[in-house]
Amino acid sequence: MSSLELNSVKRTKKPLVLAAVMLAMFMGAIEATIVSTAMPAIVGELGGFSLYSWVFSAYLLMNAITVLIYGKLSDLFGRKPIITIGIVIFLIGSILCGFAQTMGQLILFRFIQGFGAGAVLPMATTIVGDIYSKEERAKIQGYLSSVWGISAISGPLVGGLLVEYASWRYVFWVNIPLGLLSIVGLWLYLHENVEKKKTVIDYGGAFLLVVSLSSLMFLLVEGGVHLPWNSWQAILLIALFILGFGAFIYQERRTAQPMMPFDLWKVRSILVANIVSLTTGVMLIGISSFLPAFVQGVMEQSATVAGFTLTAMSIGWPISATIAGRLLLKIGYFRTSLIGGLSLILGGSIFVMMEPSYGPLWAACGSFFVGVGMGLTSTSFIVSIQSTVEWQVRGIATATNMFMRNLGTTIGAALLGGILNSRLQTYLDESDKDFSINDVNMLLNKGERENLSSDVLELFQGALTGSLQSVYVVVLLFALFSFIGILFLPRDRSLKK
Repeated sequence: MSSLELNSVKRTKKPLVLAAVMLAMFMGAIEATIVSTAMPAIVGELGGFSLYSWVFSAYLLMNAITVLIYGKLSDLFGRKPIITIGIVIFLIGSILCGFAQTMGQLILFRFIQGFGAGAVLPMATTIVGDIYSKEERAKIQGYLSSVWGISAISGPLVGGLLVEYASWRYVFWVNIPLGLLSIVGLWLYLHENVEKKKTVIDYGGAFLLVVSLSSLMFLLVEGGVHLPWNSWQAILLIALFILGFGAFIYQERRTAQPMMPFDLWKVRSILVANIVSLTTGVMLIGISSFLPAFVQGVMEQSATVAGFTLTAMSIGWPISATIAGRLLLKIGYFRTSLIGGLSLILGGSIFVMMEPSYGPLWAACGSFFVGVGMGLTSTSFIVSIQSTVEWQVRGIATATNMFMRNLGTTIGAALLGGILNSRLQTYLDESDKDFSINDVNMLLNKGERENLSSDVLELFQGALTGSLQSVYVVVLLFALFSFIGILFLPRDRSLKK
């Protein structure tokens, strides 16, 4: 441990800082479960089913882009001021989301919310890496992951109750007290001794990343639906993505303080962890974004029941993350990650085989195994990365891994949303009636659903079922990619000397 770390440990009240960090993480975790649970109700009120995935994509795009910037800034200025700025922006976005009157406004405010969210999870995880030793991190990361379990139980329950008995708008406002308490705890009890450096911020890299990822995301969501694949607009977007990402790589290799230092990628364990985090991110968003729509629209269950199908994933995640902390000490990163990869495949297979008649318990079972896989792999990757690098680059190293998972969720939301819309459009075009994708909104509003004729209800539910099955086939493919990637991890034994 470096002198900087020792100084920080001596002055910092670790249990209280851990509590503040867990509050910040809880804020982000409960946001995911509550918003996914509320989305059918939001679409039912605001309309715009074709924009469904944009509510997630807008948030995830800004989250993915800013996580690298925040990670670099934290290595320059310290973790505390950066996470504070992130939480404040996140809360502003949350307040605005609750006041949205149209789907367009909600998407705009989700951009703001995502801009702040990019600092919360990576900074919280990095702070824990700073104040605890290598041996302690495995166990503490497991405790940290218990936040997801608590949010899993409270998030869908609170979200479902708010949607059914109050308004979906309150699901955004529950973040406010959590964020404020976290800021107070961090400023009272976290003390950092940051070495002063000349500040060099990679604005060029940030701009190029925004251009390339925005082009890719827009193409994936709208391609084949509102934008023909062979149109000049689609070709332009492809060119913007390729040129923008190529220029980003060139910029990162020549700048003095890159957003993403590619030297880190030369370490095999970091390279594999980052690539697999990308593929698991696609899986994560594919399930959490679209499963509630299936449970409510096709299985005709309540928002609360739909929320609890996601709860199973969030319960499996912290349980396995806690177990992972012990497994890392006994069998090492490789075998722990391998078990996680097998669990991801099992969960993906359950979703591919899912039929409406199987009920929400089947969906919850698939969610649980995906959660187990996420907990085992993500904990292994974070502890491995933080044990490999020094304090001076730990912020950006942790943020890079978070970025890859966020990039996966961003690409996944766009890709899978595009597949869903494209397949829905195909099913509706094949019917004798003139329906659009946005007419599927009626499935997500109980009153409107009950007024549909039996043949229209059957058409809509069949179209949504078939479309989501295509989505889950892709989710399973990414589970297989994740497992193959894990096979390339270095064969270690354990963290114990």
